Amino acid sequence: MVRQQGESTGRRTAVIGRAVAALALAGVAGLSAADPDRSSWTDFNGSPDNSKYSTLKQIDKSNVSKLEVAWTYPYGETMFNPIVVHGVVYARGRNSSLIALNAATGKEIWIHENLQGIHQRGMNYWESKDGKDCRLLFSANDYLQEIDCHTGKSIVSFGRDGAVDLREGLGRDPATIGRIQAKSPGKIFENLVIVGSATGEAYFSPPGDLRAYDVVTGKLVWQFHTVPHPGEFGYETWPKDAWKYIGGTNTWGEITIDPVHAIAFFPTGSGTFDFYGADRHGTNLFANCLLALDARTGKRLWHFQNVHHDLWDYDNTSAPQLTTVKQNGKTIDVVAMAGKTGFLYVFNRLTGEPIWPIEERPVPTKTEVPGEEVWPTQPFPTRPPAFARQKFTADDVNPYLLTPAEQQQFKERISKARNEGLFTPIGFTEAIHMPGNNGGSNWGSTSSNPTDGTVYVISYDIPAIMRLLTPQEAAARGGRRGGGGGVGAPALPGMTVFQRDCQVCHGVDRAGTANGASLIGVASRLSVDEIRSVVSNGR
Repeated sequence: MVRQQGESTGRRTAVIGRAVAALALAGVAGLSAADPDRSSWTDFNGSPDNSKYSTLKQIDKSNVSKLEVAWTYPYGETMFNPIVVHGVVYARGRNSSLIALNAATGKEIWIHENLQGIHQRGMNYWESKDGKDCRLLFSANDYLQEIDCHTGKSIVSFGRDGAVDLREGLGRDPATIGRIQAKSPGKIFENLVIVGSATGEAYFSPPGDLRAYDVVTGKLVWQFHTVPHPGEFGYETWPKDAWKYIGGTNTWGEITIDPVHAIAFFPTGSGTFDFYGADRHGTNLFANCLLALDARTGKRLWHFQNVHHDLWDYDNTSAPQLTTVKQNGKTIDVVAMAGKTGFLYVFNRLTGEPIWPIEERPVPTKTEVPGEEVWPTQPFPTRPPAFARQKFTADDVNPYLLTPAEQQQFKERISKARNEGLFTPIGFTEAIHMPGNNGGSNWGSTSSNPTDGTVYVISYDIPAIMRLLTPQEAAARGGRRGGGGGVGAPALPGMTVFQRDCQVCHGVDRAGTANGASLIGVASRLSVDEIRSVVSNGR
């Protein structure tokens, strides 16, 4: 646990580690009367603000050891976040289904099967003011859909024949968009469903525009261009007409809603391509931002960019956390965003003013990549202290994980790599990053206690060793990936599909990440039919 003063209660020794940091932002402030009901779980992550905080007290430390199984349902999908409304559990079940269960008995009320491609993490619930109309909203294979929560039947009056095509309206031919559906379900605000997207990270991926649709009709209500169009704020931070070819800049993680102030907070990711930016000179708004929009209109209220011209895949993904603190005798509603950088960025929720100074500091700019222009400064919060390790050297190699020969090999490799901190440019020789592009805070990694100003962060220390392929290396491996010659993986048949659907979890070199297993040698473990089934239907 890391406290505000930077005291550490544990010793970190692993090459790859995980820690939980509790960051006490300031003073103690109570819940307001307008806060959401925290005695239920009617929303993905519990409530519109993603706090994962509950006021239920029936189960506590004195009786948790006495719990017994009341009922079981054998077909549940455990990665999916169920919701509970009016005594009914809505969850994901067998055969890519959504299910409704009696919360008291576990008895199946209805099941809607064969929803192929349904997103993995959760869904949204909406009901009319009189409670007669209630709907479950989810996306499957790039289509936003709804089910009647009473009957489990599809609502065909929603969108076009019961679906909204999320590939439409992005300034690209929908037929060329391989993926747009996010794994996280977005959020409900009043009569709107607000969604992000998972655009993929390859060249010519679509832009990650933020959108809101009418819950009843499926009509698009507002759309925010995350790669600005001509005349829009931030257009000058990209090359001319970048909106026509740059993708990404999306919220594939968790959207947070402040229902009291009608603000939607979006953590956004990098522009494409992640590790190469010679075709996107500039700071690249609104990539790598905490973006505050009016939840009703989509109008920009304020933004903060925590990584300029991202070349390190430092996507923001974790749910921004809302709490209230006291500073200089004043009560302030704040929003705190945890980054892959290992920093917690804390702002006045209404104005975007940092609660503590965030300094622009010089970072390394020397690069081997032709045409690249590394941005010369990056934001560094002065408080609270970093919740993750931000340096990794040969001395940090864990002696218990490797043989002596392997340890020495890694130490020599790390000692020879370029190692100049969080923002070490990636070139044609190896560079070290810590906590790494798969480390720091990632999706599902944050929560908060709105009663005492505490934000909790699950932090991953995953050192990354990265480099670009030279054009000659890329050609020798089967073709170029474009731009600076590619990043690590050969251009094999099916690479477009891999980049679009698989790379985010299995890594550019197919060696696996914290979120996905290695695919190296998969052809010797699975048959062609098994591989085809996994690619088509997921696992």
